[in-house]
Amino acid sequence: MSTDLAQLACDRYEIADALHRYAFGLDHGDPDTLASAFTEEAVFDFRPAGAKVGIKFPVLAGRDAILANVLPLIGPLDTSHTASNLQIEISGDSATLTAFVMSQHFMPRQGSRRGSEHALLMNRYDCELVRDGQKWRFKRITIDNAWVQGDPEILNALAGRQALRAKSTQQK
Repeated sequence: MSTDLAQLACDRYEIADALHRYAFGLDHGDPDTLASAFTEEAVFDFRPAGAKVGIKFPVLAGRDAILANVLPLIGPLDTSHTASNLQIEISGDSATLTAFVMSQHFMPRQGSRRGSEHALLMNRYDCELVRDGQKWRFKRITIDNAWVQGDPEILNALAGRQALRAKSTQQK
């Protein structure tokens, strides 16, 4: 059995592209790009990382749940994700991806200000993907934290602010 090197290269590119679409969607608050990285039944598990940095976050099942919960939390922040050390294993129409993803977070419109509070997280991603036509999409993402600098409470602070704003709007 011979290996189709062109197909293998294309698959590896498309698998990396799924991670890049995910990061772009978060960094730019772009729901369409973020959605394009996931299958409809995808599972997003931030619990291992959350436990290490003091953030309670449930397992999210389904693309709609991921978009409804992750994008409002991360999207408004001044944030950037950088992926490295991608390791890809392909078996037919399934693949695994492990990678390091560094995410830098500042409160909205604070990232360019000297001395701004921030959270810099280096996370390990463990992912399962499936082929969907020419694209690959995440079936599962599990995120664990390797290290953190700054204050990851920024992520909780924004969520708390949004909850208070929503509550006050409902009371009016």
